[in-house]
Amino acid sequence: MDRFDSMRLFVRLVERRSFTAAAADLGLPRSTASEVIRGLEARLGVRLLERTTRHVTPTLDGEDYYRRCVAILSEVEEAESAMRDAEPRGLLRVDAHPLLTRTFILPKLPEFLARHPLLELQIGQGDRLVDLVREGVDCVIRAGQPDDSGMIQRRLGTVAEITVASPAYLAQHGTPTAPDALDGHQMVGFISSRTGDVLPLEFSVGGTLREIMLPSRIRVNNSDTMSDLARLGFGMVQAPRYRFEQDLASGALVEVLPNFPPSPTPLSALYPQNRQLTLRLRIFLDWIGRIFAEAKL
Repeated sequence: MDRFDSMRLFVRLVERRSFTAAAADLGLPRSTASEVIRGLEARLGVRLLERTTRHVTPTLDGEDYYRRCVAILSEVEEAESAMRDAEPRGLLRVDAHPLLTRTFILPKLPEFLARHPLLELQIGQGDRLVDLVREGVDCVIRAGQPDDSGMIQRRLGTVAEITVASPAYLAQHGTPTAPDALDGHQMVGFISSRTGDVLPLEFSVGGTLREIMLPSRIRVNNSDTMSDLARLGFGMVQAPRYRFEQDLASGALVEVLPNFPPSPTPLSALYPQNRQLTLRLRIFLDWIGRIFAEAKL
């Protein structure tokens, strides 16, 4: 294994905190990874990693060497890409919400991969927060206002939000005509992955945003489950309009208080700021930006 490959392995080890995970990412036996790092430490004359039975962490020298490796490897990849007529190649790891992926990304994916035959994609999906560096993810696509100063944000657009409830729920509780008429109503509580608290409902009233916390017999941390519970009549929910297009068309759900919509939610792609933007990530971000620019959000 040459020096650049050793650097790549070391960078992946620092990010994954595991010899097993880093070796698997690079298609190496764990024993080979251990041997390479021992040789690297011997050649440099410093201890780069602290090892425990569960994970590894970089020493102070290791953190400094990691930052230098990231910069060097980014420059190498950029130089090699320039010599190959800027054809992206290799594995790109991204993370996005499942419904957003199915609705907007997957329909366009065959064309994108056909245009870039040397590029591979690994798509993670979920509502949870993702540690990009620790988990080896190149970028995430997220709705909401990012608060991670360690990330570079690329705005993709804004998503229209609506309030909905099932016909059975409205038949039992009545259809409110204004936010002030929500006494006696309920919502399905959605637990924020950032704070662990239930999010209030939002309504635009006279140019200002008003938050209202309704009682919730059921609280969940998954948006698909939240939508299922709304269909079952457990209360009102708020989510992007595209999530409920089929439900609204079929009558399974009804839009509530359309004249008092929640504030639109920003949609962004995030990637670590301590890395140079690779060619494959730059091409992916340009492509995903065009998708959402053309989409009806």
